[in-house]
Amino acid sequence: MTFNEDSRLGGGKVKRRGRAAAVGGGAVGVGAIVVFLIAEFTGFDLSGIVGGGDLTQITQRDEAVDAAPECRTGRDANQRVECRMEGAAESLDQYWTSESRSLGIAYTTPDFYLFQDSTDTSCGQASAATGPFYCPPDRAIYLDTAFYDDLQSQYGSSGGPLAQMYVVAHEWGHHVQQLQGAFAQTDRSGTGADSGSVRVELQADCYAGAWVGDAATTEDADGQTFFEPITRAEIADALSAASAVGDDSIQERATGRADPDSFTHGSSEQRQRWFLRGYQQGATSCDTLSIPGSAL
Repeated sequence: MTFNEDSRLGGGKVKRRGRAAAVGGGAVGVGAIVVFLIAEFTGFDLSGIVGGGDLTQITQRDEAVDAAPECRTGRDANQRVECRMEGAAESLDQYWTSESRSLGIAYTTPDFYLFQDSTDTSCGQASAATGPFYCPPDRAIYLDTAFYDDLQSQYGSSGGPLAQMYVVAHEWGHHVQQLQGAFAQTDRSGTGADSGSVRVELQADCYAGAWVGDAATTEDADGQTFFEPITRAEIADALSAASAVGDDSIQERATGRADPDSFTHGSSEQRQRWFLRGYQQGATSCDTLSIPGSAL
C-alpha cells in the first residue's frame, strides 16, 4: 500500500524501546516463550505459554522514546519502515476511532513499541524470534521490524509495504478485541481448527482486512488521504503474508505435515478468506466467535 506522498504524519503513535532492562529472578526468558515455530507470529498473549515465572517481579521498564521523530510525510513512510509504522498507526487509530461506534465499544489507542533484540513486557520477555504480538495487560503492540525480513526469508511471503502493515493491523485488531471483551469471553486455552484461539486470530485477520478496505479514505489532519488507492498487487502481498503464517503452512515447512488438532491461528486458506471478508464487508462482518465451526 503506497502512502500519498503529500500526506502529513502527526507523529507520536510509535515508540521505540531499547534492550531489556534488569528484571527480577522470576522473569521468564525467551527460550520459554518460543515453544514452536507457530508461536513466532502473533503470540498476542504470551503469558499463556511462558509458564513458571512470576512476571510481577519485573523491576524496570525499557525507556520508550519517539520511534519516528523525523517522519513527517507520506513520502517518508514510503521510504523508511519506522515511518511506515507511524503512518499505519495513525491511519489505524483514525479508522478505529470511527468504526468502534458500529461495534459498540469505547475505543482507546493502544501503545505501539518497536524494539531491537529484546524487551520486557507484562507478558514476558520478548525477542525478534518471538514475533510481533499484542500484550493485553499492557494494552500494547510489540514489534521488532527484523521480523519483516523473516516473513519473506523464512515464511515465504512476497513481502511489500502492505504485507508489513497487515501485521500491524492484525495486532491492532487484538486490541479492539480486548476492548470488546473477546479475550475474557473466549476460552483460548485449547487448540484445533474450531478452537477459541483460532476464532480470535481469524477475527483479528478480518479486522485487518476491514481497515485495508477503508484505508484509502482515511485522512490526515489537513484532509489529505494517507494512502493512494490500493492495487490488486498490494492486496496480493497482504494475502501472501496471511497465507505464509497459516498454521498448516508453518507446520508443513517445519515437519512436512499439518496437524489441524494443534492449530492456534487458522489455516492459510482461512486467514486469507477472513482477511478478504473484512476487506469486502467491513468490521461488522467479522463475527468468528459465535458462528458454527463449519463456517470458519
